[in-house]
Amino acid sequence: MLFRAFAAFITYASVFGAGIVLATQERLQFPSILGTSRTATSSVLRTSSDAILSQEFLEFVHELRNNASIPGVSLGVVRLNGNKRPLAQVAAWGRKTEDGDGHDLTTDTLFCLASCSKAFLATSVGLLMDDYAHGRNVTPLPRGVSRLDWDTKVSAILPGDWELDDEWSTQRASVRDIFGHVSGLPRHDYSYHPGQSPKDLINRMRDLRTAYELREKWSYNNQMYILGAHVIEHFANTTYADFISRRLFKSLGMSTSTIVPSEALASRKVTDTWTKDGRRIPFWFTDESAYLGAGAGGVISSAEDMIKWLAVLLNEGADPRSGETVLPRSVYDAVTTARHVVLGQPSPPYGSGIVGYGMGWMQWTYKDVPIVSHTGGIPGFSTMTAFSKSRNVGMVILINADEKADYAMTILKRAIDDVLELPGSPDGLESSESESKGERSKLDDGLETRTALKPPSLDLEAYEGAYDDPGYGAITICAPKSKSRACTAVLDDFASLGPLTDTTPHLYGSFRTLWSSHVRFIHHSGDTFNVTFTQIFPQGYGRNTSAFETYESGEGEGHVVFTVAAEGPEILGFALVVDQDAVAARMRRSKGASLGEAADALFFRIH
Repeated sequence: MLFRAFAAFITYASVFGAGIVLATQERLQFPSILGTSRTATSSVLRTSSDAILSQEFLEFVHELRNNASIPGVSLGVVRLNGNKRPLAQVAAWGRKTEDGDGHDLTTDTLFCLASCSKAFLATSVGLLMDDYAHGRNVTPLPRGVSRLDWDTKVSAILPGDWELDDEWSTQRASVRDIFGHVSGLPRHDYSYHPGQSPKDLINRMRDLRTAYELREKWSYNNQMYILGAHVIEHFANTTYADFISRRLFKSLGMSTSTIVPSEALASRKVTDTWTKDGRRIPFWFTDESAYLGAGAGGVISSAEDMIKWLAVLLNEGADPRSGETVLPRSVYDAVTTARHVVLGQPSPPYGSGIVGYGMGWMQWTYKDVPIVSHTGGIPGFSTMTAFSKSRNVGMVILINADEKADYAMTILKRAIDDVLELPGSPDGLESSESESKGERSKLDDGLETRTALKPPSLDLEAYEGAYDDPGYGAITICAPKSKSRACTAVLDDFASLGPLTDTTPHLYGSFRTLWSSHVRFIHHSGDTFNVTFTQIFPQGYGRNTSAFETYESGEGEGHVVFTVAAEGPEILGFALVVDQDAVAARMRRSKGASLGEAADALFFRIH
């Protein structure tokens, strides 16, 4: 296996201040999955406190990492003692860099938190509200708005040149609604593109189709957090990067955390990243794209920094080292209180009880332990942040490969069992949907790629052309034998992966978004094609220069139905279906609606 080497760097310490007085070397024995023992040298920093995690748990993570082909895992756990002093343990296993020795990951290695960033955004908005409540604001509220709080209507505080369609439910949505994912607008993650400003994206929301009435259904939406970050910028009269750095990272002592990728990369502490299949990929966000998505998923941090955040959360907003308030209690209560039902009955992977959502935090129960948590996932990263106030424990799990949410959840549950000494066996691996980019309903529309029921209505060349949807933008579709200049580069990119198929009819597209560079159309039946939004690396990446592609399973997949003109052999456009639940909701809301009216997007042919 590529990621076979192992080392665990473990720190037992009061990492929040003085007390780290001695560094020693220990030899830890870990049973190998091959049946022989493996010895790892661990650099151990000790105080008088005992370890929080058992050696059995550390061995478990080691074996899980090997069995699951995970490059590296970094984690932290924190508890408060009787005097509210934080006791913490951090550990790291495996690979940080492609060129390293396979055990160079350390507990200060930086990871992108992905959607674990949402809690920082919601908290930042709460701090802004507290500024207004106590007269510390720098920007007056718009005329007619007397206060800024969680019940303030979003439409009332948007800058005057930001536009929302009158039909869109955010005209009536409060700040609480948009951070609770109940605004009525479902996910449209493939509608935003590199180079767009937040203002561009927000103004284009009027062209995106809603699916639900306000507060009708919990429906995860990254764009609401993009909107929230730029509300902060407008009313705090500074960048979100500056606001979160001054008000949270510095106050919490999170000295290496940032939302600016270039700053993190310059530190040389950022981990390399890999796909679920073991191919190395670049750090996904540039400064430009991170600026667009920082509020939804852009915080970059380490296990060592994150336990400081968790310690303050366990202490209900006060720094347990100094006693100073970092988060006003009103802000802490607002963001961590579940206000919307995500799952109304017990369901994997969340254990027993219903699942609720506050603002940037899930609430659920595991073996009668109340858990507040959030997962995160973008290409190259799978993350988990969780704490239980009543059981006095907080944990962070950081993995440098994508689609490892199941393993992060398994590590979390096993850690809770270990720390709290809970009876019974820990839950095994379960199928889960990440709260990060991966929350969109997985499709179950019956489309299969193996057997076409009917041939396409027209030759594949007839489907070729440029199409546009006001909310999603333009897409170029190419037939496999196209000779047009626009299609040459597109077909070359797909051909780098292997010969273009001559069996099942395919179409190929260029569609650059934050998550994709291309789109593949595989014929199903008639004028229906399955689609996959994918990122192609024609030259490979890192040491492996062979071409490859990557996409998030179940998230960038759907289907399209092309419309053929009644009066002649001409394609007029196509309806895109990605979020099957949202399409079904539009069908119910508008009885008799056509697929074109109910689809996530309707692309018209422009040439």
